[in-house]
Amino acid sequence: MQTASCPECEAEISFPDDVMLNEITQCPDCGAELEVVNLDPLEVELAPEVEEDWGE
Repeated sequence: MQTASCPECEAEISFPDDVMLNEITQCPDCGAELEVVNLDPLEVELAPEVEEDWGE
């Protein structure tokens, strides 16, 4: 089990050892969507907001 800190609320979040790069998860404390950006050391950032494409 690996841990990383939420960039939004600084909560410690546990991840399984088989976590994948670019995996999206949610902080259990504040609900922020997070993206795994590095595996060694484990690092997460706020996931980019999905923008509407309005059919373009």
